[in-house]
Amino acid sequence: METYNTFLPGTPKEKLDTPALLIDLPVMEANIQKMARFFQDKPAKLRPHFKTVKSPILARKQVEAGAIGICCAKVGEAEVAAEGGIVDIFITNQVIGPAKIARLMSLCRLADMKVAVDDPKNVKELSDAAVAAGVRLGVLVEVNTGMARCGVEPGKATAELAKVIARSPGLAFKGIMGYEGHCVNIVDYEERANKTTRSLKLLLGTKAAVEKAGLPVEMVSAGGTGTYMITGSYPGVTEVEAGSYVFMDGAYRKVLHDFECALTVLTTVISRPRKGIAICDLGRKSISNDMGMPTVVYPKGATLVGLSEEHGHLELAGEAEQLKAGDKIEVLPSHGDTTINIHSHYFAMRNGVLEAVWEIAGRGRFR
Repeated sequence: METYNTFLPGTPKEKLDTPALLIDLPVMEANIQKMARFFQDKPAKLRPHFKTVKSPILARKQVEAGAIGICCAKVGEAEVAAEGGIVDIFITNQVIGPAKIARLMSLCRLADMKVAVDDPKNVKELSDAAVAAGVRLGVLVEVNTGMARCGVEPGKATAELAKVIARSPGLAFKGIMGYEGHCVNIVDYEERANKTTRSLKLLLGTKAAVEKAGLPVEMVSAGGTGTYMITGSYPGVTEVEAGSYVFMDGAYRKVLHDFECALTVLTTVISRPRKGIAICDLGRKSISNDMGMPTVVYPKGATLVGLSEEHGHLELAGEAEQLKAGDKIEVLPSHGDTTINIHSHYFAMRNGVLEAVWEIAGRGRFR
């Protein structure tokens, strides 16, 4: 059985066993504070996405810095967050089926729970379950603002579903949600801002349609890390669902330079089979490549060019040619969320020294 309590506070980075998922604490803390400062004078507030950090410890740090609560992708994540003391949770997806709905109702006894819907049949199922459990569940209509994934069409269709929710016992209509996920990774800022604004106009136009139907709209939830500055300043938006800003990753660094990268994976050279080549113990089972190849941040001159299940293939130049078996390499994930999900623990580092080991309690909670 894998144990981590042998890695005591004070252990230098180079003494850690690998692969190890590292957090640079000063960088992460600065990222959290910077995002908190942005929202201090905005009508909109921050509701960070738990699907990035997957840790109640880190979610509490975000709430302590000023976030109003968190959002989750799945019921399993919400269970971990609620058990970890988070009391305001919005599941930004549809919760479908008796098993998941029963778990959602149990969560209503631990936290102020809200969920997204886009179908009247699901509304009926949630209503029946809430009445049977004796709880009250907050509900938002997800609006398709251009991503074309889940969601009701803007305007009248959303207003009609909102009316169904408002008259359903056990449910409280809270508002609307729209995620401009098709915009967050657009590198050109002007294009990103224009497309995001078009999505937000649809969302706020839908708010007006719902209000015209006689229903108050308490929540207008939207946004992500790549659009936080646009969505967070847009009139009528009440909360932004940014998540990746806490750590950043290689893909987001191409889009946004407001925050620094706090998450890396430490790996060890296990072979120098020939000149200019090194093999390390970092493979697809310990780092993801769904958004491109990860980037070596230390040492200079090393380039990760291939991943198999358990091995990383590096090409070396310059000072990296001096690497030998046993030396450590630090790698920036191209996609933080999917890399975090395959690790069991964070190794929290301060100035190159281990400060704490934190379980990634939400890892694998995709049900």
